[in-house]
Amino acid sequence: MTDAPSRPMNYFITGAGRGIGRGLSRRLLARGHRVFLLDANLAELTNTGLLASSSNIPQSRIKASHTDLSDRAALAAAVESANDFFDGRIDVLIHNAFPTPHIWANGASMDSQNVDIIADWDQKLAVGLTAPFILTRLCIPLLTSSPESPGTVIHISSTRAHQAEENHEAYSAVKAGLLGLTQSMAVSLGKQHKIRVNAISPGWIHVEDENAAADAAERAWSDGLTEQDHAWHPAGRVGKVEDILKAVDFLVENTFVTGAEIVVDGGVSKKMVYPE
Repeated sequence: MTDAPSRPMNYFITGAGRGIGRGLSRRLLARGHRVFLLDANLAELTNTGLLASSSNIPQSRIKASHTDLSDRAALAAAVESANDFFDGRIDVLIHNAFPTPHIWANGASMDSQNVDIIADWDQKLAVGLTAPFILTRLCIPLLTSSPESPGTVIHISSTRAHQAEENHEAYSAVKAGLLGLTQSMAVSLGKQHKIRVNAISPGWIHVEDENAAADAAERAWSDGLTEQDHAWHPAGRVGKVEDILKAVDFLVENTFVTGAEIVVDGGVSKKMVYPE
């Protein structure tokens, strides 16, 4: 979907250097929107900026901020930069960032005795849950600069908020926390500022083509996927970034939806699984 928007909007996206965040950023820029990309991975963030340049995206519509989301002073500086770039207005704030890998670093597990996982836990919660809380607070003036049309906040949660995998304690805790934060923010910010807050919970969204290494290898979206991967989904295929974009579009356009979770997983979380 690259149709011209009825009105170009200002999107602030975290974790925009690779994966879902990068895919959303590229597609929104192609539609004519302005995007502020925030990420801690400088190499991936730079590569995404180069992709935009090669697609003839005007520099006036894109700005990248290399920011450590666990650094609260850095978050404040990033918002100041976004304020200047957007001339004081944010239409859509998308919290997508989470430290990789999603599992514990260094092959650790919940009961590891020779690896300290507490620092990893702190980092994952700081980036994945605390940063969205802090950034939203800092962005309230930008989201409400047009009182008749306040901006909206979207948290990218995960079906892992409801379904667990081994060694994903921090990831599941963060993604479940985002759902609680979504509900509470929707009530508080709705009453005080008419800011809507919603969450999208993706399932398997295949983004192995959305990173610098994949660009160098000219990797296609379908590479690495099997017929079994697609058949596992009641919808008949693995997810694409476009599926998340359509959910974003819905949440941006429907001004009567707030505090909601939209699950985008091809029906997998509704599927009974038996041991083989």
